[in-house]
Amino acid sequence: MDHAMAGALADLDPFALYDGEARRLDEHFAGLAGADWDRPSRCAGWSVRDVLAHLAGEELYNHACLDDDLAGLNRLLTEAGVDGLDGFNQWTVDERRDVPVETVLSEWRAANGRTRGELRARGADALLPTQAGPYPVGLQAMHLASELATHADDVGCRTPPVDEPERTDWRARFGAFALAEQDRPVLVREADNRWYVEADGTGAVTAQLSPAEFVEATVDRLPADHPLPAALRTALACLA
Repeated sequence: MDHAMAGALADLDPFALYDGEARRLDEHFAGLAGADWDRPSRCAGWSVRDVLAHLAGEELYNHACLDDDLAGLNRLLTEAGVDGLDGFNQWTVDERRDVPVETVLSEWRAANGRTRGELRARGADALLPTQAGPYPVGLQAMHLASELATHADDVGCRTPPVDEPERTDWRARFGAFALAEQDRPVLVREADNRWYVEADGTGAVTAQLSPAEFVEATVDRLPADHPLPAALRTALACLA
């Protein structure tokens, strides 16, 4: 599909969104102390500290893209016995298990700062090497902003009520874009502040979600007891 920053995303500044989510997380982490770091997050099996370790560790991938050295990263992971995305995610946490949390926070701040700065400098229309092939920088920044937003929610970082509607709106719109980009077997449309979901393009509306519920569905964070059918839950989880 056409990856240009057009259509429903044309009015969004991906770099401002990415910066904003990083700032929100940084301020939240800076206010934690002691047992705060050991609280469970929404990521199964991970504490708040583990989420920070993951964020710091995944910057290795972002920097490999910036440096056009994905081959080097793949060699490193192979030598470490890391297999697949889930393996990489857990490895980023395990590697920092015994590192002081202040050190991990400093690592993430510096590494993420480099990523955000270099992406902005390249511009939205430039192409970035990724594991999926060359990809527009602006859209990559949107994906990374979405990831930070998800993990901010995972660790209990509260969004000021005045900011929540706009934040939910861009996340929902980007979720809809990601569904189309991945050719997921579902059609979605927004009308009257609701998201209407159709399975397999049958034309029959099979679910209606609030914007917040739609965002949670796209990042696979809906509560287990939410009534959304399992097939739709799976199809909508495009940013998990």
